[in-house]
Amino acid sequence: MLQQLAKFALSHRLAVSRFFGIAFFFTVFAVESTLKANIVSAILFTIGLMLVGIATVGRLWSSLYISGYKNSQLITSGPYSICRNPLYFFSMLGFTGIGFTTETFTLGIALMLIFLIGYAPVIKREEELLRSKFGAEFNEYCARVPRFIPKFAMFNEPESYTVSPKLFRRTMGDVVWFVWFVGIIKLVDAIHEHHFFEPIIGLP
Repeated sequence: MLQQLAKFALSHRLAVSRFFGIAFFFTVFAVESTLKANIVSAILFTIGLMLVGIATVGRLWSSLYISGYKNSQLITSGPYSICRNPLYFFSMLGFTGIGFTTETFTLGIALMLIFLIGYAPVIKREEELLRSKFGAEFNEYCARVPRFIPKFAMFNEPESYTVSPKLFRRTMGDVVWFVWFVGIIKLVDAIHEHHFFEPIIGLP
């Protein structure tokens, strides 16, 4: 069952992302933080914004290393020297950060858990494909580098690196939506404050 879900998510990644994006948009409209006018809400928003910033830069950094190489060789340097799935790690930070910018603990933790549960089978499926393609080289890489949580002591990078500008440019669109969502959240916040639409649920 998990393998089927992973296969579906891999082959319909854009559609799945759009579905969750729309679902989150309507959730933000329906929800209001119970921590408003509290220092905790300001701290949560700041932490969320920091996580979104790290996620945006981290995904661009990771994408830089696979632009033009993803299907031809195993990438093990740069962000891939500290974590086998840096794109997913930084995405998890981005999801969590977006949740916290709603100034609620609940949505931040919920989005993090949804991401981890939803993408665990996807990561496993992708690693199976890499193992079948690169064999012993990938097994040795797995023995050295953690799957998800970065191990910074392992970091190494080349003096120079050649990438495909065209492919890298395409990947930039994958990170812009992190920033867009923060803007949408603040817009919805303003809509709530001016009573154009009343939230239905209050969350801490």
